[in-house]
Amino acid sequence: MSASPPPVAPQFPAPAAPAAPAKKGKFKKFLGIVAMLVAAVAVKFGIAYMFNSPVHAEAGDCVRVTGSDNNPDVDTKDCGDKDANYKVIKVVKDTFDVNACTVGEAALAQEWDAEKFVLCLDPVKK
Repeated sequence: MSASPPPVAPQFPAPAAPAAPAKKGKFKKFLGIVAMLVAAVAVKFGIAYMFNSPVHAEAGDCVRVTGSDNNPDVDTKDCGDKDANYKVIKVVKDTFDVNACTVGEAALAQEWDAEKFVLCLDPVKK
């Protein structure tokens, strides 16, 4: 009699390795951080620009000018407002030359985005 081969245990596939952490989660976290940084920069510069931006007044508008000659602070005001101290007589566009004002007692050079202009001013009569 011949010996029969020993029984062979059935072979099962090796267990699958655990899945690597999803890269989508890391990417979303990265995008979230980038979005927060962009928002923070936009808020910082947007607020600073809003509060420090020059006034783009038109002829007939009244303004309040305070501060030094080299760093004036200008706010538009209603002409009846007690704080209004100048009325815009004329706006000269595309220049910083305060001598371009041929009317008014004062001139104030301003820049709004890429636009530059001079406000020709007269004191508000109260």
